[in-house]
Amino acid sequence: MPAAASKIDTPKPTACLALADGTLFYGTGFGAIGDCEAELCFNTAMTGYQEIMTDPSYAGQIVTFTFPHIGNTGITPEDDETADPVAEGIVVKWDPTEPSNWRATGDLRGWMEKCGRIGIGGLDTRRLTRAIRQQGAPHVAISHDPDGNFDIEALVAKARAFAGLEGLDLAKTVTCAQSYTWDEMRWAWPDGYPKRTGKGHKVVAVDFGAKRNILRSLASAGCDVVVLPATATAEEVLAHNPEGVFLSNGPGDPAATGEYAVPMIKGILAADIPVFGICLGHQMLALALGAKTIKMNHGHHGANHPVKDKDTGKVEITSMNHGFTVDAQTLPDGVVETHISLFDGSNCGIRMVDRPVFSVQYHPEASPGPMDSYYLFERFVDAMATNS
Repeated sequence: MPAAASKIDTPKPTACLALADGTLFYGTGFGAIGDCEAELCFNTAMTGYQEIMTDPSYAGQIVTFTFPHIGNTGITPEDDETADPVAEGIVVKWDPTEPSNWRATGDLRGWMEKCGRIGIGGLDTRRLTRAIRQQGAPHVAISHDPDGNFDIEALVAKARAFAGLEGLDLAKTVTCAQSYTWDEMRWAWPDGYPKRTGKGHKVVAVDFGAKRNILRSLASAGCDVVVLPATATAEEVLAHNPEGVFLSNGPGDPAATGEYAVPMIKGILAADIPVFGICLGHQMLALALGAKTIKMNHGHHGANHPVKDKDTGKVEITSMNHGFTVDAQTLPDGVVETHISLFDGSNCGIRMVDRPVFSVQYHPEASPGPMDSYYLFERFVDAMATNS
């Protein structure tokens, strides 16, 4: 008689990702135990998972990484873009590996657990990414239970109940609580982050969810930076007598944040000083100038997005993270489109024709990403020097 076939033990899934349409993905959980709901997006960057997880622009979102090697460089406190992670959770192809990096002081699993963020590994991220591209960014719920017990009906119900990002003001949840000064510059070997010295151009940076490396880029370009909360008024901004105003990146619907930010920006524009905006700041500058913004199908999230400068014809490889875009068809007279995405032709930059006011959709400090667009910080400084 033939020997009985041996039974193969299949590890029980310890995490579940439920989409609002009822689609389920099972995998191995890591990080915090529990569940949460959010919008699901994908990011194509090959490096910088820690910077991405701590980017305030990801508030209200779970990130699917298309690159499979997540966790291999560990965690380094110097690389945090904010004090704590902001993205709700992460989805990865392979379970996080042990770190191999001389700068690492911890691993991704422990960091996620400490910070209360849920991760799920072992998923078919290619299939998930394809679904997001075709159907739009879905509302999802993610659960991590070491015993593998999931209330599927409850998870799907949570995903369906998630209100989404349209009409949602998230800048107030990630902005600073009070004003502060910033003098730390970009990282340099072997000393890390040096301090800026000497007199520079006085800049007020309005924090809608600013990343630390954006502030470092301003300081490195020669700016004395004062950071104000997202809810600051034009009077509070101008009370610092700035030579220029910077409008930062941030999460959520620009139209919702614009309810209080647009009047502030209009007040700044009336003061006739240079203004430089990025990401959410770019979108709200457009709103203040009379344009409109719209929700994208799945947004742009990655460190390899080609953008064309319409004035010079130059193509920059940029870092992006946004789910809304400026509708270029609504730009008023006196405002021109300066940059476009070579992926889908969407708007990536504007400027006023007769004043030093400009903005871009992407993150010119590129953490993570290429440094093709750092010149924009220098352009801002040159505008302040000319205007003084």
